[in-house]
Amino acid sequence: MILIIDFGSQYNQLIARRVREHHVYCQIEPPDIPLDQIRTLQPEGIILSGGPASIYEKGSPKVDPGIFELDIPILGICYGMQYMVNILGGAVAGSNKREYGFAALTVKDGGGIFRGIEKETTCWMSHGDSIQALPAGFQATAVTDNTPVAAAEDREKKFYGFQFHPEVVHTREGKRMLENFLFRICSCEKTWTMKSFARDAVEEIRSQVGSGRVILGLSGGVDSSVAALLLHQAVGDRLTCVFVDNGVLREGEAEKVQDVFRKHYRIRLRFVRAKKVFLDRLKGVADPERKRKIIGRTFIEIFEKEAKSIKGAAFLAQGTLYPDIIESRSAFGGPSAVIKSHHNVGGLPRRMRLKLIEPLKHLFKDEVRLLGRELGLPDEMIWRQPFPGPGLAIRIIGEVTDRRLSILKKADVILQDEIRAANYYRKLWQSFAVLLPIKSVGIMGDRRTYEHILAIRAVTSDDAMTADWAKLPHDLLGRIANRIINEVRGVNRVVYDISSKPPSTIEWE
Repeated sequence: MILIIDFGSQYNQLIARRVREHHVYCQIEPPDIPLDQIRTLQPEGIILSGGPASIYEKGSPKVDPGIFELDIPILGICYGMQYMVNILGGAVAGSNKREYGFAALTVKDGGGIFRGIEKETTCWMSHGDSIQALPAGFQATAVTDNTPVAAAEDREKKFYGFQFHPEVVHTREGKRMLENFLFRICSCEKTWTMKSFARDAVEEIRSQVGSGRVILGLSGGVDSSVAALLLHQAVGDRLTCVFVDNGVLREGEAEKVQDVFRKHYRIRLRFVRAKKVFLDRLKGVADPERKRKIIGRTFIEIFEKEAKSIKGAAFLAQGTLYPDIIESRSAFGGPSAVIKSHHNVGGLPRRMRLKLIEPLKHLFKDEVRLLGRELGLPDEMIWRQPFPGPGLAIRIIGEVTDRRLSILKKADVILQDEIRAANYYRKLWQSFAVLLPIKSVGIMGDRRTYEHILAIRAVTSDDAMTADWAKLPHDLLGRIANRIINEVRGVNRVVYDISSKPPSTIEWE
């Protein structure tokens, strides 16, 4: 077990994912975790994450310095390294030249955490402060042109620090570095699997629910579908799934979900038609955060109303994942900056009658898919591309109207048809259309048109924490654009989004 201290990095969940790839369980806790709790957890190692603050800023996050006296290996990453250096007697200061993005890394000591790493490699930097002096017992083990202390260690005490981020794919040998920390330094064992997670999760759900009943907001996506199977395994017929047709779903989605879960899995399912309620509340709303919160709160209201008619219903289950949480706020109250609110975690009312169950909240999307396979979910559902909780409402920039929804739904059908026909669906993390709130001049049949612009977004990713725009073949993009312009009334121009995450997000809103 590895303990990760959340200093607020947008990548701290990615650190957890990298640890789990090695079948080692890890747990993320805020910096104010009591030292006694750390002793109780008995971690084999501690990782101090990066963060947006500077250690000399007032109110910057701090963990109990007693962790350095527990005789537990510690790895500090970026801010985590700076905190460790500062608290142990070294010096950190603002750098004259900040360092962001790719950097050439030269390894000075090929032992310990750098065992098996090439002397010259690449890493991903993201810092404005630098180490000016190391504490006693430490030595610099790697440098870049801009950073003389890119890595350092006190091998005797098993304290290690990286100024760069080994958890991101841009650090070429970051996976090997973390592997060295887990197994050579912390002596971890590979015991954490989806089978063990499913077993533990079922036991935890049964313990939490007791004899009560659970309702789950089912969307048909992989997250809520896996959550439904896990909950059904735990509580059986005491689970009732509620499918809300909010009017901002893809074409044919409602019918498909009813067919699969009622007929195939025979899970109790209630179907609620609520398009008018959602669209009425979204009328005139253009701000994306307001859209998300309106949709989230409306979902909860409907769930609670349905729950009143289900005798004994006391719990609301959601398919919330780690990336949902980290982009809305730090998962455990840490100091992460808010990127955007997800309806799962950003729209809950303060006073909610139902108790919340989030059986997947510690998992990443790829782990959920593995869990789905473990639970017997068909491949067609396991490999469905992610679909946001607020649905097409956040793929319509500006106000959501019936007319705009109709345009986007028709365009989305064409896009998905062409992506699947070209055998790209499984190669992409997500592919979708975005309707823009601006129009452009065009020519159709020798006549002037003034109609909507539609953007196509397609990305590749392993975990949604970082993503790159997909290099789709030009002829495929041409077919998509041609069909949309010819078959969807109201669109006369199609553009392709070639921005990566970061600095952009995957969804536009």
